[in-house]
Amino acid sequence: MSWNEDGSFGGKPPDPAEMLNQLKERLLGSKLPGGLIGGVVVLALAAWLGFGGFYIVNPDEVGVVMRFGKYAYTTDPGPHWHIPYPVERVLRPKVTQVRRVETGFRTVSSGPPARYQKVPAESHMLTKDENIVSTEYIVQYRVKDAMAFLFNVVDPEQAVRDAGEAAMREVVGRNSIDDVLTENKARIQLETAQLLQDTLDSYRAGVQVDYVKLQDVYPPEPVIGAFRDVASAREDRERLKNEAQAYHNDVVPRAEGEREKLVREAEGYRETKVKSAEGDVARFEALLAEYLRAKEVTRQRLYLEAMQGVLSQAKIVLSEGSGVLPVLPLGALGGKEVR
Repeated sequence: MSWNEDGSFGGKPPDPAEMLNQLKERLLGSKLPGGLIGGVVVLALAAWLGFGGFYIVNPDEVGVVMRFGKYAYTTDPGPHWHIPYPVERVLRPKVTQVRRVETGFRTVSSGPPARYQKVPAESHMLTKDENIVSTEYIVQYRVKDAMAFLFNVVDPEQAVRDAGEAAMREVVGRNSIDDVLTENKARIQLETAQLLQDTLDSYRAGVQVDYVKLQDVYPPEPVIGAFRDVASAREDRERLKNEAQAYHNDVVPRAEGEREKLVREAEGYRETKVKSAEGDVARFEALLAEYLRAKEVTRQRLYLEAMQGVLSQAKIVLSEGSGVLPVLPLGALGGKEVR
């Protein structure tokens, strides 16, 4: 690229050697009193262009070149050259650095021990059920568009803080104080991060929100004792629920096992009785068939079988001449021999 006829230039910077040659031709060819002044001017311009124009963009940066205060072009990490100040200057924002904004508090000293200062004007928020809660949180973000980050917003950090506070107030206002204090902190963080990202995108701030993290959420000082009592009661409720669930898990399986045992025993008893009845029926039917074929013989056999069953358990002896004779119960003597 060469200089324009009117001495101006445009676009990306020209080659330094080409510029020096053109300047040398113009200055040495001009009507100056002697070539010495022209040589000095050429050397001064060479030093200005050479030493003032080289710059290095670090790996975590991008180079944003401004020409006469207006954006010109962007350069990647590595060594580069630009037209020195006051024509051009280079801004090198860190695009991979994770930046942090604190809302509701400020870190006074990282310690150890760390010391913090509360900012109640930022942390006090109103919930859906009209309770006041103090919410302290941080926002971590990165630069995703260097040009937008540098030129579209005057103070990007303050813009992130203000937009984050507005987003958090809106999300907290849609939830009850119990949700904010205990149950739904993770959901509130996600909703706030998404709303904050949408807001910053509408600003074209060139910012990527990594996440929103609640550091501390607590009720205001005048009512903190009552809230602690509520929290203690809630913990007791959870403990009793867990104990009841453990008792349920212990008793119900045992009861179910006992029920299954009784059912199986009943089914076995039923099968035994059914089979026994069926056997009795079969025996009776067989006996009936025999009785119908020989009634007198069958009747006599049944009588003898019955008497055999009865008399086999008796402790008497029937004698032909003397009637009934008592029998000494030898079994009652414990098995001792009697002489």
